[in-house]
Amino acid sequence: MRKLLYALAATALLFTSWAQAQPELRSDHPERYTVVKGDTLWDISGRFLNNPWYWPEIWHVNPQVANPHLIYPGDRLALVYIDGKPRITKVATSDVIRLSPQIRSEAIDTPIPAIPLDAISSFLTDTRIVSAAEINGAPYVLEGEDGRIITGAGDRVYARGQKPADRVGVFRRSKEFVDPETGEFLGLEARSIARGTVTAENSDVLTLMLTQSSEEVRIGDRLLVNEDRGLTTNFVPSSPDEEVHGVMISVDGGVSQIGQYDVVAINRGEREGLQSGNVLAVMKAGNMVRDPVTGETIELPSERAGLLMVFQTNEKMSYGLILKATRALSVGDRVTNP
Repeated sequence: MRKLLYALAATALLFTSWAQAQPELRSDHPERYTVVKGDTLWDISGRFLNNPWYWPEIWHVNPQVANPHLIYPGDRLALVYIDGKPRITKVATSDVIRLSPQIRSEAIDTPIPAIPLDAISSFLTDTRIVSAAEINGAPYVLEGEDGRIITGAGDRVYARGQKPADRVGVFRRSKEFVDPETGEFLGLEARSIARGTVTAENSDVLTLMLTQSSEEVRIGDRLLVNEDRGLTTNFVPSSPDEEVHGVMISVDGGVSQIGQYDVVAINRGEREGLQSGNVLAVMKAGNMVRDPVTGETIELPSERAGLLMVFQTNEKMSYGLILKATRALSVGDRVTNP
């Protein structure tokens, strides 16, 4: 009898774990939805699901759709049930619409993004994580033409050092990242400022023509080789394949409070198995309170306070976008599997 009870309990536990892992539909979910300009994959999934990162698990792959994650404005989505499980699918539109006196249309060739790309646009350029030795050894800007100390696209500048390539990027030393738990140096952020072409080389002085710039180039900025890093904008939200336990170590913009669509850095990266698109839960540390009976200081349990999605990974650290925040977040809050 005891073995039977243990077996029943184990079965119930497995069933409960399985049920908790399934995507849950919102109580007010629509049966059909027409995609409009400005939508994101995350927005749409949030209309149907309590946990939007389960989106890939309820997508039903239509035979006529090559890539189910490429959704365009005007596409119609329907909630259907296949083998008793909810699925979201694209539906063909056979409705006849008569407009008068005429219609003007243009082709839609850009699918909606998974997340708001303008929130991470500056990180989808050449901004990268480098070693201190790499940036310290790179050529640096001396001054602009006619003695200018600030220059931009269309200007000529002079730099000193060994030419890295004919086409280079101009970078500025930014944040140094150190693991708050171990003290390990994680990397140095080199922020992309401009691009240019080396037009002349005289000993160790380089002449650089700036072809584009996102902000003014200053004396001391560094020249690095432009890299094709293969960054993607077609993110598919997913859970990490491995257990991840990390900390938010920085927030872009120098603010103290972190909210939705803020970009943060975390102290976990490719070596911990993180990939672009991985979703992590943000855990807010509990308050420290004094026990009125014993006088001890007690830390209350951590509470889930948000979700972030990793969009750029490096060996030891990653950048993520806060997709949801139920309360104000801050640097030092922990991140883990959702």
